[in-house]
Amino acid sequence: MTWTLCTSGAAVYKAGAHVNSTLSGSGTILAKWSEEAEGRICFETNTDWINNYSTLSTEAKAILSDVCSSMIAKRIISYDTTGYLSREADMLMNVNDDIENKGLQILKGKADYLKNP
Repeated sequence: MTWTLCTSGAAVYKAGAHVNSTLSGSGTILAKWSEEAEGRICFETNTDWINNYSTLSTEAKAILSDVCSSMIAKRIISYDTTGYLSREADMLMNVNDDIENKGLQILKGKADYLKNP
């Protein structure tokens, strides 16, 4: 199930320019966080987006990618905030949290449409 909904590059990019370079290059940790984010999205929306991915609309794939990469970015940021400028980590966490929450609301409310537009 790893990296079905988004790419590692998207998650690292959303974590900002001052992300821990050791972590951002760790495929094992990022893959684990991808599995967790994808599982949580499916569980929270009560929809198996992974097994139905190839049949999803372009809009659904974009929302899923946005939500998933933001979830992973928050994990990347919180893992090590020492490289960030003053308040930069907080701002990035807030932006990604907003993307995650609004995206999950859309996925919960429009799941039937996004699966079969």
